[in-house]
Parts: sequence; C-alpha cells; structure tokens
Amino acid sequence: MVQFLDFEKPIAELQARIAELRESAEATNIEPEIAKLEAKADKLLRDTYAKLTPWQKTQVARHPDRPHFKHYVAGMIDDFMPLAGDRAFGDDQAILGGLGRLGGRRVMVIGHEKGDDTATRIKHNFGMGKPEGYRKAIRLMELADRFGVPVVTLVDTSGAFPGVQAEERGQAEAIARSTEKCLSLGVPMVAAVVGEGGSGGAVALAAANRVLMFEHAVYSVISPEGCASILWRTAEKAADAAEAMRITAQDLKILGVVDEIVTEPAGGAHRSADAAIGALAAAIGKSLDSLGGMNADQLRTDRRQKFLAMGSL
Repeated sequence: MVQFLDFEKPIAELQARIAELRESAEATNIEPEIAKLEAKADKLLRDTYAKLTPWQKTQVARHPDRPHFKHYVAGMIDDFMPLAGDRAFGDDQAILGGLGRLGGRRVMVIGHEKGDDTATRIKHNFGMGKPEGYRKAIRLMELADRFGVPVVTLVDTSGAFPGVQAEERGQAEAIARSTEKCLSLGVPMVAAVVGEGGSGGAVALAAANRVLMFEHAVYSVISPEGCASILWRTAEKAADAAEAMRITAQDLKILGVVDEIVTEPAGGAHRSADAAIGALAAAIGKSLDSLGGMNADQLRTDRRQKFLAMGSL
C-alpha cells in the first residue's frame, strides 16, 4: 500500500473508491466503471505531480517508501563489495560504500542510507553522517583514486549529525576534508541527489564533475523548517521558506548547481522504485561516458571551473 501525502488526498479517495468497487466486482460487472476511475486517478496523479510546489517536493523527497542507498546498490550495482570503517574511530552506518560494477564499469559507490523502518532508521541514524562516516568516504575515495576507479555518490540526508559527540570528533573538519577530497580526485566523479540533499552533509559527497538530481528531490543549505525558524521564528512558515530558497531540481538546474535532472516515474520514485533506479543508472552511465576521455588534471580543472562558476549568473 502506498502511503499518501497530505496533498494527495483526492488521489487517495479515488484509489479507495476503486478498491471498494473491486471488492464488489464478483457480484456485478463493473469493470468499465473501474477502468474509468483508474484513468481518472492516473490523470489526477500526473497532473498533481506536474505542478508540485517546492514544499510538496520536499515531502516527496522525504517519503519513507522512496528508494534508499541499499535499493540503488541492489538494483544497479553488480558484484558489490561493501567496505567499512574509517581506520580511526569506527564504522558509521549512515554513510555506506564499496566497490562494484555499473553497466560493466568498475565504480566506487558511496552514499547515505536512511533505513526503512524504526529499527533500521535508528541503526543508520536517519542518514545523518558522523565524522567517521565522512572519513570513511575519504578513505574510499582515496582508494578509488589510487586504482583509477570512478566514484559515484548517492546523496540523501537531511544533514550531518549535529550531536555533541560528532562535534567532539571533528564534524566540521571531516566534512571539509571530504569536500576537499571530492574536488582533488584524479578520477571521474558523478554525484546524484536522490532524495533530500541537506547542508554540508550533502555537499561533502556531492562536489563532483557531474551532479545529477531526481525530478522531485530537493537540495539546500538548510531545511525549509530550519530556515523558517530563523527568519520567522516558526517552522509553520516552512512552505514559504521552501519557495524562497529555490531548492528544487528545476531551480537548481537554472542556477547551474546541478547538471541534469533525472525524470522520475509518474507519482514519484516511491511508486516505481525499479523504474527510478533504472533511469538513474542510465543517467550515471551517460555522465561517466562523457568524462571518460579526460585525464586527472582535466577532471580537477573541470570540477574547479564548475563550482567557481556557481552564483555568477
């Protein structure tokens, strides 16, 4: 069963009506009526998702049924070998990574994992990385650089973990070092914002040659609630903040922050995970192909010019 969001109530009502009719279908031939309602529900779904507001896109990006890192790995990475630990403190479960093959090409894949249910969300700290997670990412990027393996990152976090223990272990320094490592890599790097890209915790894995972003993902320096709390002293203004912050893929493509928008299935990636994963795999493969002819110096220059150009419009 799909978990409907607040703005999807008319769609939910139609789906409930269809389910009621199906239960009574044995007694009466009502297939034509069901087909008519299904067509109406499908059109309403497409029309609704074609004009989502930034706040509604934020809700979609946070949908609990949206694919996470482990789903992308299972769906598009062959021969995945997980690599753990930062060799300094421990193994952070919010940031995972390992070696594998994407379309026959060797890659190092790294990303945030939020978890699917209460137990796994706690285990993965809701995708909020700690210093050891970003140091693990640095270690894996260094390994990829040493052996000439392209790096692919999947970004889906509300931000790095803000706890006291993380600060004691050097959270800000770890994020900065991870961002620095992204920019200094001599191998191709492609990042994809697949859900929520929040603050430095996202940028630390997204300073790439090519930044892809799902159609209904969001990417910003702070959450809409956090921005509203600062500007208006209330999180109830989150929708207004989301509008002003220009956090959608469409706005960020115009601003040059992202390079390509990956189209999601009708109704969002959570409604057809396999289709979403397939579309992302194709987009990442295409981006890696475009970077294949560059040497290490050209890749670093490409990255540097890309990020220096942001904000110059």
